[in-house]
Amino acid sequence: MFKELDPILHSQLRLAVMSLLISVKEAEFTFIKEKTNATAGNLSVQVQKLKEVGYIDVIKQFKDNYPQTTCKITTVGVEAFENYVKALQEYLKV
Repeated sequence: MFKELDPILHSQLRLAVMSLLISVKEAEFTFIKEKTNATAGNLSVQVQKLKEVGYIDVIKQFKDNYPQTTCKITTVGVEAFENYVKALQEYLKV
């Protein structure tokens, strides 16, 4: 009856990151850190987990001699997020 919730997205911080990226498509690490109130270390670990499963792409480059990390949601990530939301909606209908 109940669909299993994606354990990757069931983490509060990872879900927050995906929610941000679903609306803006891509964002700098510092923007995500600011919006989620996460520490850089914790956010870095959670971003890496999302990257490992293919939900986001992480682009590292330099801008004016400063490192810049940008996170971008993938089509796999969009699909996983939509499925997660649908599963939650099913829980609420019961």
